[in-house]
Amino acid sequence: MDFNLSSSLFVGEQKFNTFEPQKTYDVIIIGGGPAGMTAAVYCLRKGMTTGLITRQVGGQMAETAGIENYLGYRYINGLELADKFHDQVLQFGIDFENDANVTDIKDGLIKEVHLDNGRIFKARTLIITSGKLSRKLNVPGEKELTGKGVAYCAICDAPFYKNKKVVVAGGGNAGVGAALDLARIATHVTIVQRRDRLIADQVLSDKLKHYENVELLLGHVVKEVVGEHHVAAVRVENRETGELLEIPADGIFVEVGSIPNSELAHGLLELNDKNEIIVDEFCKTSKPGIFAAGDVTDVPYKQIIIACGEGSKAALSATDYILSNPNF
Repeated sequence: MDFNLSSSLFVGEQKFNTFEPQKTYDVIIIGGGPAGMTAAVYCLRKGMTTGLITRQVGGQMAETAGIENYLGYRYINGLELADKFHDQVLQFGIDFENDANVTDIKDGLIKEVHLDNGRIFKARTLIITSGKLSRKLNVPGEKELTGKGVAYCAICDAPFYKNKKVVVAGGGNAGVGAALDLARIATHVTIVQRRDRLIADQVLSDKLKHYENVELLLGHVVKEVVGEHHVAAVRVENRETGELLEIPADGIFVEVGSIPNSELAHGLLELNDKNEIIVDEFCKTSKPGIFAAGDVTDVPYKQIIIACGEGSKAALSATDYILSNPNF
């Protein structure tokens, strides 16, 4: 049973503290995915007073059906791995703010983090690990069946669809790339594209011709994901005629793009043309004392294990910054 005692929360054998507005932290981490939680462990082990603010523990990892490429686990559910990360962070007694949105950051020698509930926290350094959000279709059944046949990462989840029928929503590079990965192992792949043509690079589109098990549905949009406990079919609509078609499927990969959660960095940090935070090899941003790691940055290959490595690097860089700054 959870209970509150002297600003500390205990969950089983784990402990974390609520944020203290009057306190100046060494490090505040914004984002609770793999990069953020790894950064927290490294900061805490270095003796840094650390707080973590997140909207959702686990980030996109928590929405992944299964993971086979994270060392130490032959297979693990994404939510289960997120829970293990979370438990490891809590054992250090971190100050933790869950289900919170950061609305503004004020730069300076001491940085301020403003939340949507009016609370303000201060820190000597910040590590932004706010990740990315996959664009959603926002159709009936999508949310309910996420992790139960609705997937957003072909690199992560394609191997689970060997000898199965799948739908890919999206005809850009991500969608066609996902279809190519799936075509090698699935019995049938249907690409649903709202335009009357694919918009992927020609070199990718040409590769589809080598697979007889790939079908294109151009000029169609997904209207509903059908299934009770798992995806059973995908209902699509012909944009020109309005005709509805139900495609039997074991899963659907939503590949209509992703959005970096970098709104809080606009006007503060240097971003690239994808609105990703630009960092150097030490995870430094364009502002001293502000670091970033994981999928919100311009580091290539958005993978859990890469985010973890970048999170640890950002934590070590933040620690070095504090220890070498005579003003602290």
